[in-house]
Amino acid sequence: MAEEVTAVTEEYLEGIYRLQQMSGVAKTSEMVKLLQVVPGTVTNTIERLEREGLVTHEPYKGAKLTEEGRKIALDVIRRHRLSERLLTDILDVGWDKAHKAACRLEHGITDDIVKNLEKALGHPTTCPHGNPIPTKGGGILEEETEPITNLNPQEGGIIVKITEEEPELLRYLATLGLRPGASMEVVEKAPFNGPITVKVAGANRALSRQVAALIEVKKD
Repeated sequence: MAEEVTAVTEEYLEGIYRLQQMSGVAKTSEMVKLLQVVPGTVTNTIERLEREGLVTHEPYKGAKLTEEGRKIALDVIRRHRLSERLLTDILDVGWDKAHKAACRLEHGITDDIVKNLEKALGHPTTCPHGNPIPTKGGGILEEETEPITNLNPQEGGIIVKITEEEPELLRYLATLGLRPGASMEVVEKAPFNGPITVKVAGANRALSRQVAALIEVKKD
């Protein structure tokens, strides 16, 4: 398989894994949005991946990874999140820029480099956004968390991870102090799917339900 095709395969398997984590299946429309390609390209690539035994696909429902596909996806995610750590911890790149840069780095890092990189970084367990780094053997330890939208007023906890890594969102959350490790408490949940007000670092911040759903916390 050519290097370019391998990179494309990795991107798709990684994307399917992420979408499966969120909704149990990767729909074509979601893949189009995630990878920013046309629907026909997604359809053709999914068909190829299915022939190669890396995904299963059910028409009108979506794609899921096979065990082999999952193994490759986790390896890509491991390289991606270690690359993010390199960028933020060593090269002082902002957490809002690390994700996009790591998307390019992840395909060119060999296993030997990954091993040395992990050692140099002190064997981190999460990326800068709090998402777990898979082990070399494909294990992944997901801490028990829940989105802010699940919390009631006067309930709080420690922010563990941000599940969406779009630069604009990360910059916005950073200005509000909503980063992994920060302590927060729900102050008010407006009715009719209105905003959720949270207190962080002594200040009240209003979040849309959509944004609040992307912030996972470990309850006190």
